[in-house]
Amino acid sequence: MTITRRSFLSASAAFAAAPILHASAATLPREADIVVIGAGAAGIAAARRIMAANRKVVVVEAASQIGGRCITDSTTFDVPFDRGARWMHNPETNPMIRLARSAGLDVLPAPSGQKMRIGRRNARAGETEEFLAALVRANRAIDDAARGKLDTACASVLPKDLGDWAGAAEFVLGASFAGKDLKELSAIDKARAQDRNAAIACRQGLGTLISRLGEQAPVALSTPASRIAWSNRDVSVETPSGKIAARAAIITVSTNVLTSGAIKFVPDIPKRTLDAASKLGLGSYDHIVLQLPGNPLGLSRDDILIEQSNSTRTALLFANIGGSSLCSIDIGGSFGRDLSQQGEKAMIAFAREWITKLFGSEAAAAVQKVSATRWNASPFVMGAMSAASPGGQLSRKILTEPIGPMFLAGEAAHETLWGTVDGAWESGERAADAALRKIGALKDEPADVPTQSTKRRKTTRPQ
Repeated sequence: MTITRRSFLSASAAFAAAPILHASAATLPREADIVVIGAGAAGIAAARRIMAANRKVVVVEAASQIGGRCITDSTTFDVPFDRGARWMHNPETNPMIRLARSAGLDVLPAPSGQKMRIGRRNARAGETEEFLAALVRANRAIDDAARGKLDTACASVLPKDLGDWAGAAEFVLGASFAGKDLKELSAIDKARAQDRNAAIACRQGLGTLISRLGEQAPVALSTPASRIAWSNRDVSVETPSGKIAARAAIITVSTNVLTSGAIKFVPDIPKRTLDAASKLGLGSYDHIVLQLPGNPLGLSRDDILIEQSNSTRTALLFANIGGSSLCSIDIGGSFGRDLSQQGEKAMIAFAREWITKLFGSEAAAAVQKVSATRWNASPFVMGAMSAASPGGQLSRKILTEPIGPMFLAGEAAHETLWGTVDGAWESGERAADAALRKIGALKDEPADVPTQSTKRRKTTRPQ
């Protein structure tokens, strides 16, 4: 039976409200209507969409847990913390926020501002205003450059008179925002990124949310896809646990994994697609989490702090996470990439050094348990968020183009919400719709369907 878009959306809504069940642990099936590669936000969103259309889906995931780049660590410390993404955005249109509440999780606004540190003191009100003015000018220069005919690096268009605030502005707009320095970042990609100021947190963790939303899906964990044979009619996915024959596939691996050759395609996927993915390489962004009992930094719950820095050797501090004693020192860009490559010991040493510089040796001495992420070394991810190199912004659109019966999804395939779990989720739903159309399971009809990025999704009449 072919369903219309209106009845499909009704089914999706009913599915979202259904009781949470445990993920399927059945033996890997030999056949499915659609196979999904990857159980991150995009993969889980796609699977839920396909299940709502009453089609058989199986999700194969190389890692041992659901979540992708959304992983909540509940064992290292006495409170959970997110090792990867930690924010959602756009509360008016983001379906994940509604789904989180339906799943019994707590969502709440993230901190709306950030503090500036100058040496061992907080910035004065006038200094903070100066920094914000510098940030506005830098952003405006990037936006203006993005209107030109040729794409360029963000760094090349920054005002030359930002003075003492140049380093902090570059960190906030580059390494902290996209995991890349501004000299590596497309001005058009940065300018087209949808506003992300209205951040929303999940108290139990974004990883917990994705896992909860994926509990109903048939997910085969520790089952990497190694080879995908495809034609215009069908696909065959090979894993260590066997082959799966399907009518379509949704591939949600990161751009770095896609270009690494970890999955062999027969025949090869188009060079156009691989070139696009290579221009959307993942930036570097990691958390160095410190347990600091007694609040030796004197900061409030969920305070965010950056420093006035004249080098890339800097970080962002997310303090007293959720009212706990955990503080995350976030590093990114070229400095974060190099430090992560040196290993966890070097990362923790930097964190202690940075805390000492800003708050004194007594604060650094209060550090107890520590943990650091190293996403670049994760074989199933190989980095943080996608960020277009200069001239590469159009590559995002290319990633949404079908390859026979295969469809790519993930945050890199979203033109305005790239780098976010929101964008990954929406791209997974879009890819599922496209795959369902490909196998004749979904017909479009006129409907007003708001999305996070457009407020209205274009539809076509049934044929």
